[in-house]
Amino acid sequence: MIPVQDVEGQTIAVLGLGRSGLSAAKALAAGGAQVLVWDDGATGRAAAEAEGWELRDLTGAGAFEGVALLVVSPGIPHLYPHPHAAIANALRAGVPVDNDIGLFFRSWATEDWDQFSGMPKVVAVTGSNGKSTTSALIHHVLRSVGRPVQLAGNIGRGVLDIDPAEDHSVVVLELSSYQTELARAITPDVAVFTNLTPDHLDRHGGMGGYFAAKRRLFAEGGPDRAVVGVDEPEGLFLAGQLAVGPGDDRVIRVSSGQKLDGPGWSVFARKGFLSEYRKSRQIGSIDLRAIPGLPGAHNHQNACAAYAACRALGLGPRQIEAGFADFAGLPHRSQIVAEAGGVRWVNDSKATNVDSAAKALQAFDRIRWICGGLEKEGGLDALHPHLGRVVKAYVIGREAEGFALRLGPGAEAEVCETMEVAVARAHAEAASGETVLLAPAAASFDQYDSFEKRGEDFIARVTALTD
Repeated sequence: MIPVQDVEGQTIAVLGLGRSGLSAAKALAAGGAQVLVWDDGATGRAAAEAEGWELRDLTGAGAFEGVALLVVSPGIPHLYPHPHAAIANALRAGVPVDNDIGLFFRSWATEDWDQFSGMPKVVAVTGSNGKSTTSALIHHVLRSVGRPVQLAGNIGRGVLDIDPAEDHSVVVLELSSYQTELARAITPDVAVFTNLTPDHLDRHGGMGGYFAAKRRLFAEGGPDRAVVGVDEPEGLFLAGQLAVGPGDDRVIRVSSGQKLDGPGWSVFARKGFLSEYRKSRQIGSIDLRAIPGLPGAHNHQNACAAYAACRALGLGPRQIEAGFADFAGLPHRSQIVAEAGGVRWVNDSKATNVDSAAKALQAFDRIRWICGGLEKEGGLDALHPHLGRVVKAYVIGREAEGFALRLGPGAEAEVCETMEVAVARAHAEAASGETVLLAPAAASFDQYDSFEKRGEDFIARVTALTD
């Protein structure tokens, strides 16, 4: 645990009692704060009270009298589409609002660091797609070379649940826009921006607010190195804002699909080969095509970002390549579930938006595609250029018929509604050399509690048919 610093004797309120909220409450108490907690759900409140936490309804009048700080869990809106009643109360009372990420950055460094021969580092990864795989890949490579490393934030452990720093250690944080937008302190040593595509727009008041939330990691964080994906206009703009000139190697530009020119530092992948250039000279390369844990152009972009971050931490190209070689990938992200009868079964349940599903479709040929769910705003038009790879779509979800119609005439589609039916139909029709791909292009909440539960259902049904 990381006890929160400079809170001794203060009364601090915590709103939201999920994983991050409870870990924040414990870390605040360990730092000497008097902690008040609240959750909108009766179950969460009852569990907290059973553990001995003091409850206070933060939505009521006078709730913030004597309170020095409100700590908010990431799923709770603080501005758009409208602030939670408790947050509005705090702001009216002049009480600052923070989250567990802000508490971590203000508490991570301690006096013990004076005895270290090498300073601990924090690598923070954000972006719309690929940040989980990029974070996990950085973590894996660092472990493979024996560097003390922990993975936390939006993946792995809660950020305040990790162990205190040790000599030369690294913390890799995956950070969502919800986390970067609200954290009052946010100072990583290396910051990574993977890409930007429309998502969570209701929470950020549109695309500009969404980009602004991601940009805080760089503009306010002041990292020593910034790794920036430049395949979208926002990333290209961000890299330009951070660099003081063309040769500024504090910014490492990364791309999947285009060669990056210029005197600066860049890492890019083309036709399955990763290349590193610095001062207009190639200084490293990796053949990514044979690495099973990194299939497709979207994973090659993740590999470029992870490679650049590891290089910024001082690792050599061959060390990184060795770490890539045995990376198994993450569950629910281009995860190979089974290969039977010449048919490959791939679970990409994390492809919850159109852009991530499009990238999954580009990674394979001759696809039998399981898709559908709670459709997000923006429509399905961005999928149409990739439907030539799809032999047939098997559509699930409560609105499966409408989803199938919006795919248009470019894809044969069967309305299956449930995962059970979709997997059974794909199994009956798939031929050798084809891939059955779960890449829903939609949220899971019409049928499942999470994308993980959706992916687990897919795995269980595939396993039952192929074992």
